[in-house]
Amino acid sequence: MKKVNIEICIGTTCFVMGASQLQGLEDSLPEDIADKVEIKEVRCMDFCKQQDHGYQKGPFVKINDKIIGEANVSSVIYEIREALK
Repeated sequence: MKKVNIEICIGTTCFVMGASQLQGLEDSLPEDIADKVEIKEVRCMDFCKQQDHGYQKGPFVKINDKIIGEANVSSVIYEIREALK
C-alpha cells in the first residue's frame, strides 16, 4: 500500500500559529494508521503570503495534494483517514 505523504509547514508564521504542536504528530497517530504515513517538515509553503489562495490561516499541512489550513492534530488525523479510504 502506498503511504500517505504529509508535509508540515514549519515556516515562522505557521510555527507560531501551531505547527510546533504538529511536530509531534508521529507520536500522536493511532496505531492503525501510524505505519501508513510518511511525515516530513518543510520550511515554508508560502500560502500565508498568497492573498488569493482560498485557504484559511496557518499552520498549513499538505496531505498528498490536499492543503489543510488551520491544521491541528485531530484535523490532520481525520484527513489521513479520508485519504486512506
